[in-house]
Amino acid sequence: MNVKAYAKINLGLHIVGKRQDGYHDIETIFHRINLFDELNIENSADISISCSNTSLPTDSANLCWKAVELLRKESGITQGAKIGIKKSIPVGAGLGGGSSDAAAVLTALNIMWNLSLDKAILCGLALQLGSDVPFFLEKSSAYAEGRGEKLVPMELNLPYWIVLVHPNIHVSTPWAYTRLAEYRNGIFPQRPQLNDRIGLSPAAGVLQADNDFEEIVFTEHQKIRKIKLQLKELGAVLSLMSGSGSTMFGLFSDMLSALNAVQFFSKEFFVHMTEPYFIPESND
Repeated sequence: MNVKAYAKINLGLHIVGKRQDGYHDIETIFHRINLFDELNIENSADISISCSNTSLPTDSANLCWKAVELLRKESGITQGAKIGIKKSIPVGAGLGGGSSDAAAVLTALNIMWNLSLDKAILCGLALQLGSDVPFFLEKSSAYAEGRGEKLVPMELNLPYWIVLVHPNIHVSTPWAYTRLAEYRNGIFPQRPQLNDRIGLSPAAGVLQADNDFEEIVFTEHQKIRKIKLQLKELGAVLSLMSGSGSTMFGLFSDMLSALNAVQFFSKEFFVHMTEPYFIPESND
């Protein structure tokens, strides 16, 4: 079975507070873009993984491997899966590539093994793999709270060209949370909810979104801050960091400005553009 595992961006990201279990409560809007990994999944007696990105583990440390193991444990099935991953999503970039791959494996094997596990069970398994993995089981964009698993699906057909710029910098998510908590002395301010501010015009909603991690990531990495400013200078109506970084994205109202930005940044960085009103293909 061949499936596509799409990347996501965060249209705003607020850290609400730290939980007793050590995680943080967040508020964000997840939105898929037209950048994806390609997975070929076949039934096999054992679990095996191959990947075009040789820097990634292909053993039990890989989230896709863990996804197979969780499904085996849940269903009692003893067979495995042979998974080939063609990576296009940058690693450790705030785009959810590993999480999306894992969710694609859960979805595909639920079909291939005729398990008929309902969405609630799959979401429970997904959450064991990572806080944002449940989102990738959805078919639409979503407003998220909690660790990111409390999801409200929403139709968010953005009328903008989305230009990604990945500066080849890895930002550790645990470091970002720890540093932000230190920076704020453990105090996270209240603010209007993102889902009350969603809009599709340049004057409203999502275009006023912000990302709490920018204040500490920019201090550590001036190059990322510079990309944000350059996106605005090139005509982006919003430039924002995705997740805990390091990818920046800009929303552009016209294709010419977007293509100009792509040309400008592609001389030095990984760049990708998603067309307006993009809707990902379903793997079901």
